[in-house]
Amino acid sequence: MDKGEEGQNKSPDSWSGSVITPQHGVVTLFGYGIQARVDRGHLLLEDGIGVARRHARFPRVGHGLRRLVVIGSDGIVSLAALRWLADQNAAFVMLDRDGSVLATTGPVHPSDARLRRAQALAEQSGTAIRIARELIDKKLAGQEHVARSKLLTDQSADTIFHYRAELSSADTLERIRLLESRAAAAYWAVWRNLPVNFPKKDELRVPDHWRTFGARVSPLTGSPRVAVNPPNAMLNYLYALLESESRLAAAALGLDPGLGVLHVDAPARDSLACDLMEPVRPQVDAFLLDWITRDLLKREWFFERPDGNCRLMSSLAIRLSETAPIWGRAVAPLAEWVGQSLWNSPHKRSGVNQILPTRLTQRRKRNAKGSLHQPPTIRAPRRENLCRGCGKPIQDRSTNCAQCDAKAGRMVDVAQIGRIAGHTPEAVAKESRTQRLHAQARSAWTPAKQPAWLTEQVFSEKIRPALAQASATAIAKKIGVSRWYAGRIREGYRPHPRHWQALARLAGVSAEVEGEGEGENSS
Repeated sequence: MDKGEEGQNKSPDSWSGSVITPQHGVVTLFGYGIQARVDRGHLLLEDGIGVARRHARFPRVGHGLRRLVVIGSDGIVSLAALRWLADQNAAFVMLDRDGSVLATTGPVHPSDARLRRAQALAEQSGTAIRIARELIDKKLAGQEHVARSKLLTDQSADTIFHYRAELSSADTLERIRLLESRAAAAYWAVWRNLPVNFPKKDELRVPDHWRTFGARVSPLTGSPRVAVNPPNAMLNYLYALLESESRLAAAALGLDPGLGVLHVDAPARDSLACDLMEPVRPQVDAFLLDWITRDLLKREWFFERPDGNCRLMSSLAIRLSETAPIWGRAVAPLAEWVGQSLWNSPHKRSGVNQILPTRLTQRRKRNAKGSLHQPPTIRAPRRENLCRGCGKPIQDRSTNCAQCDAKAGRMVDVAQIGRIAGHTPEAVAKESRTQRLHAQARSAWTPAKQPAWLTEQVFSEKIRPALAQASATAIAKKIGVSRWYAGRIREGYRPHPRHWQALARLAGVSAEVEGEGEGENSS
């Protein structure tokens, strides 16, 4: 398999472009002509658009790869690449450009038929209602927390708490779904008018319906799918990552991702994965809420299709994909609890109640070793602090870059700070020392030190025009003056003659050049 792939593509030695590196264990491939193949035991990856290509070559040891996410369907993923990922316990996720999950594969373990049989009989045994009630209870608790502590709306939080209290008496799946939908209506109603901020330079290119979160239901589909503005598009993509992690968790435990307890059976849907992701949705919501309320969104991160569908550009999709390990960590204990609940269901043929392996959290292994330490928390990827005016990255705790501060009329404050800093005893002593050195240099200089060919006419006609092409920084470093003084020289000011020789070298003017010019004129 490896040898057959070697001849199909150019050698890695001939690659050009940027190098792909895992971020938080995740690599995201986006664009056209995507490739994932194996060459001499190494996993080779390639993606990009047009001539802007990215490449990577991962060995089997020390690669740091835990998830490979492919967005789109233009490219090739070989069987050898999937085997390489499986051998390294790395997951593979394929998402469509609209954020829907197309395929997932991860570490595979032998499944117990008794567990899947119990899963299929969960509705008849009553286990389905108990699991659904617990999952929705956790979801509503999370939504209540977001509404109360982040959206600061006690009324909505109290409404969600009321519906959550009724869950304990819900004895049918239809009743549980009804309570969940009513709580969701109160929850998303608060989101509708949340402002979404863009840099000032992007405002003319941003449609009006992009400036607020809007309705969670898309006018194109009547459902949350196919979003029409950036925050909903981001949320759909994050939910797709969560769904893929839920699929992987269910498969790793030997469960069937398609046999759900709360979501009804539907073609091309993994209902159990949708069940498992419900309690984690508020965590995803909180992540997005922090982003859109604290930071800016850039217009270049999104594009709008002719029908109004808003989609993510690769730069933002790659950044969001780095959150996949966070959602995988969050869904792991829920999946293990669901698996254990199904195993203990009364209609399981085997009467043996045992504790299932905790393959996702490794909790049993830690308890057996007497370890009380929890695995380290996975931190969310760092978001860039963007300038409110132009949108370029700036330092944390700043709101504008220097240029936008100047345009906004803040130069008075900046100048005041500069005047104060320039009149400190240290600054005054430094300025005095510099002035003494320049005065001594002027006094020590005599015209006899100047080369005969370097006259005032040569400086005016040859050197000064050439200095207009040099930078003020280069002039300042060459003759040891301030950038302000160097800027004046660049604009045509004639400095002291002691600087002429150094400036002639910077401008590329020498005695030989002058000699050639004289010869040409005489002829």
